[in-house]
Amino acid sequence: MGFAALGFSGSCVSVRDYYHQSNVKFQSFTLKQRFGVVGFRLVKNFKDYKNLGRVSLCKHEFIEFEERTSPNEVRKEIEECYKLIHRIGRGVVYLGSSRMGPGHPHYTQTLELGREIANLLDCSTWTGAGPGLMDAAIKGALQAGKPIGGFKIGKEAGEWTTSKFHPYLPSETYLTCRFFSARKHGLVDAAVRKSNSDKTAVVAVPGGVGTLDEMFEILALIQLKRIGSELPVPFIVMNYDSFYAKLLDFLDDCEDWGTVSKGEVSSLWKICDTNSDALAYLAEFYDLPFLEKGKHEIELRSSPERVP
Repeated sequence: MGFAALGFSGSCVSVRDYYHQSNVKFQSFTLKQRFGVVGFRLVKNFKDYKNLGRVSLCKHEFIEFEERTSPNEVRKEIEECYKLIHRIGRGVVYLGSSRMGPGHPHYTQTLELGREIANLLDCSTWTGAGPGLMDAAIKGALQAGKPIGGFKIGKEAGEWTTSKFHPYLPSETYLTCRFFSARKHGLVDAAVRKSNSDKTAVVAVPGGVGTLDEMFEILALIQLKRIGSELPVPFIVMNYDSFYAKLLDFLDDCEDWGTVSKGEVSSLWKICDTNSDALAYLAEFYDLPFLEKGKHEIELRSSPERVP
């Protein structure tokens, strides 16, 4: 059902219902309703239209009646993100698909990566607190007995879309964000190193549009030295089963076209095909011991089983 505003008259706004080809009148908005969460009621003759909806106020502009009304609301939510990071501590931020569940081999690989990195760096684990590979990283960190933090969004692809609450994490370990901008601030800041003792990283496992959005935002921030200018932050891309191969080919094409400099992107992140590669890189980055025996065992566990 679509509505378009036709005009205002007295205490009512006249609205056109495209679907039923009829006019509907709503009560006018008070000043509080205009700048708060807006609700409206229909006149008695139109009981079928009692649900909240969208009203077109001009050709292509729509206003959601539960939309943010002030930049202060975004600022307050960003502050809540910072408070959560301060309480739990900075650590490794995982970016990944919400759609690859426990039956997917990348889920198993991400779970083991989350556990081994948490043990290696002895740090907290941060995710979008959603399902799929985010859930795998969380469970890996829980197996390691390390702190968990998350920034959940109200509308996540796949499961858990109807609730603001995580199915098993304690409420004090995550924040459900209304605004993507606040969530992004949190995910970035959780990986920023404030001292030499901080051991953080950004780890991108396979994912879709949301994951790519977060990956390239962080990549740009590193490129512009807004992250890691004083204390570098390792950025790892897990290329399980050559998942990101075509993306990497595209970036090579960008070099050929001259939109990025030669070697510019490859210098900003580390491409790893296996968990052992990622762990060895982090151990070298932070000058930590990493035994070859452990490396071999992790590689065997993280390799997905294949049917001949």
